[in-house]
Amino acid sequence: MTWWCSAQGVAWSWTWRAYPGVWLMGLAIGLAVSWPAVRAPHRWPPRERILFFTGLALWWLAADWPIGALGAGYLLSMHQLQYLVFVMIAPPLLLLGTPEWLLTYWMAGRAAPVFRLLTRPLVALLLCNTIVILTHLPSVVDGVMEQQLGSFAVDFSWLAAGLLLWWPVLARVPALGTLSYPARFGYLLAVTVLPGVPAAFFFFANYPVYALYELAPPVGTWSATDDQFLAGIIMKFGGLLVVVTALTILFFRWYDRDRARPGTFVLPPAWE
Repeated sequence: MTWWCSAQGVAWSWTWRAYPGVWLMGLAIGLAVSWPAVRAPHRWPPRERILFFTGLALWWLAADWPIGALGAGYLLSMHQLQYLVFVMIAPPLLLLGTPEWLLTYWMAGRAAPVFRLLTRPLVALLLCNTIVILTHLPSVVDGVMEQQLGSFAVDFSWLAAGLLLWWPVLARVPALGTLSYPARFGYLLAVTVLPGVPAAFFFFANYPVYALYELAPPVGTWSATDDQFLAGIIMKFGGLLVVVTALTILFFRWYDRDRARPGTFVLPPAWE
């Protein structure tokens, strides 16, 4: 049974395929937040609901057919689009959309010391970058993407890395520590450094980095090197665009906090 997107080694077809594992994981993520939150609807503002379900929908689109299937074994560019969504786009939306009281409940008690350690900026940055680098090694990509469990492990690790990466910036549970605005700026700038390493290989390599995508059945007329070059653009500049957007929001939020006056446009308080 095909329950998760993985490399199939057969000619690509635009015939829809079902991946129930993706549906179940999406349902589990949705219920984990919505089930307790709907019992206290007055404590889950509509703006947060929109952010959460937008993040969940984007994750779902990137994990399911056709993007998930193309990224798992046909096009490296689609695989990097998945990376962009799983690590850089969906996690901040999911965190911003989860009620603060619910996050505080999850992180309280005996688990607090563990979460406090994992969400320290240097630890979170190190763990996320380690996961990103390891999951882009040729031996890992070529070795695990043909197995559904291996492909699932990569996708899941990217989502977990993204949640860790964005937590110090969003600071949704003050009890676990918060960063000043200047520190958040420095942290986000550091986010863009290490992912540039695999992106540089995609840009400048004269040969396909991964045998999986080099030998994959063709999709369209693009060569493996052209697809790899596009993957580098998505990884480098897509992530940079997300970081620049986050920096811009933080800047105006910082400005509004320090120089609040009548008529000032105030951004969502979750970024404060």
